[in-house]
Amino acid sequence: MARPEKVLKYCPSCGSGLFKTDSAKSFKCDSCGFKFFINSAAAVAAVIENEEGQILLTVRGVEPAIGALDLPGGFVDPMENGEDALKRELKEELNLEVTDLSYLGSFPNEYVYNDYSVFTTDFGFACKVKSFENIKVDDDIADFHFFDPKEIDFNKISSNSIKKILKTYLADKK
Repeated sequence: MARPEKVLKYCPSCGSGLFKTDSAKSFKCDSCGFKFFINSAAAVAAVIENEEGQILLTVRGVEPAIGALDLPGGFVDPMENGEDALKRELKEELNLEVTDLSYLGSFPNEYVYNDYSVFTTDFGFACKVKSFENIKVDDDIADFHFFDPKEIDFNKISSNSIKKILKTYLADKK
């Protein structure tokens, strides 16, 4: 039931039930003519290594994929750029201060939240942080661990986009 065409039943402009799928990515209200588009939301994820070359992975504390391994990050707020969003998310989730970042790539994802599909474009960044001395779990993170890259179980990673960000990062290191 997560797909927008299964969930969206009423026009957000006039409330009419004549709100119908118009194309693969849009709806149109036959009552008032309002057109609604399904677009991708922006999200960011950070690949961070410690001094031993281990990668920081978090444990999701909320759905979707509660308990799965993830990269720290989250949604980009309206009128916020990706780099600032990443810095904000790392501060909120782990109390980490970003000192350097470089872009890895973007990857599509379907994020199902409250039985509704939010389509995202996840932007991956390789990051360096000031220190791990004051790292602490907060926000929607349940825990964190450092993993040797060769020991990461990709079956335990939260989403395909996060797997692809990690694999892109690791391929660049070879």
